[in-house]
Amino acid sequence: MVHQYQLNGYNIVLDTCSGGIHVVDEVAYDIIALFPDHAPEEIVTALLEKYGDRPDVTGEELRECIADVAELKRTGQLYTPDTFGDIAGTFKERSGDVVKALCLHVAHTCNLNCAYCFASQGKYHGERALMSFEVGRQALDFLIAHSGSRTNLEVDFFGGEPLMNWEVVKELVAYARTREKPCRKRFRFTLTTNGMLIDDDVIDFANREMDNVVLSLDGRKEIHDRLRVDYAGNGSYDRIVPKFQRLVEARGGTRYYMRGTFTHANPDFTKDLFHMADLGFTELSMEPVVCASDDPAALTAEDIETVKEQYELLAAEMLRRRREGRPITFYHYMLDLEGGPCVYKRISGCGSGTEYMAVTPWGDLYPCHQFVGEEAYKLGDVWNGVTNTGLREEFRSCNAYARPDCGDCWAKLYCSGGCAANAFHASGSIRGVYKAGCELFRKRMECAIMLKAAEAEDA
Repeated sequence: MVHQYQLNGYNIVLDTCSGGIHVVDEVAYDIIALFPDHAPEEIVTALLEKYGDRPDVTGEELRECIADVAELKRTGQLYTPDTFGDIAGTFKERSGDVVKALCLHVAHTCNLNCAYCFASQGKYHGERALMSFEVGRQALDFLIAHSGSRTNLEVDFFGGEPLMNWEVVKELVAYARTREKPCRKRFRFTLTTNGMLIDDDVIDFANREMDNVVLSLDGRKEIHDRLRVDYAGNGSYDRIVPKFQRLVEARGGTRYYMRGTFTHANPDFTKDLFHMADLGFTELSMEPVVCASDDPAALTAEDIETVKEQYELLAAEMLRRRREGRPITFYHYMLDLEGGPCVYKRISGCGSGTEYMAVTPWGDLYPCHQFVGEEAYKLGDVWNGVTNTGLREEFRSCNAYARPDCGDCWAKLYCSGGCAANAFHASGSIRGVYKAGCELFRKRMECAIMLKAAEAEDA
């Protein structure tokens, strides 16, 4: 499968199954589009007619270019056949029941009352609760026991707001460190916070122990304060931004990212990203809201088109800033074309429900944080392990080739079939798709690949 598009002056051709990316001139671009269904002389005739006023486009040169395209096909860099379908279902089987990462819900409560919160302000449709040290310790022991030969293990401290249970977070990190050497493991910790409770202790500890910190900020004050409010209805922007700036400065400006959510109120989300950049933050992410279609925050069809335009605007602005020596990073444009994900990851995705699980304050296991509270998706608990083995097998069998809607999508080996939770909430099945999310993902990939093409040109 070949996908062709033109963006920011670049003619880009992507060969889906080989991963080959070709930046070509407009004549070669047209040849590649015609090549599968036309004989060489038909292509020559058509393009001589199209480019008849260009002296540099001759029959001889067109035939040479056609020969080059044929060679790319012969060497597996264009029109590569899809041979992954028959083996896609076997990849996750090879990893057995190994677990490599946990999302610890240390606090099912929050000090903010964000209107669009998928976690129901931290309660996850249940009761407010804090994870005890004993439950957290058992979760870490469960991870170690089920990690097989893996050395690097990942733990996210999540909520609600994890800083509302900060002492337990610190105790769990200390416990994990005592287990590393005897168990031959290495823990990598991530903290996600709304920033309200950040103080010097949090900054010092996080910068010492957390491999990554995710900071929630929706951008401009008027946008952020519209939905990210406390229980008195007051916005949180003025209280958190100075704290985020202190934490990031103490962290040396690395190993963090700002994570925002854009809604119907701000499909022009690049204004929020650039505002965050003006505040001194360079590691940025903005996610589309995921909510019911009748929610006031939900993106409309018109919003989707605006967002796609914004992605292109963002890519062009990032290119300009990089060339000026003041780059910013956008999480969804981080693409490694040379040393990126292996075929296993490209097909199998994030590993939710198999390699990655979420743990509630009571020790229950769910496929990921977005399934918590959905009782039908409870996998087991940290004492007895996975007891709902049928559900685990359902997730194990889910991949880019298990979703019928992904069959003819050029981006399926970049999204790996997409987010199972988004698919479930949009379609009722983890084998479905979130169509608006797919549309936005494809546009992000086009922009990310264009940036890589520009980077190669500038090198």
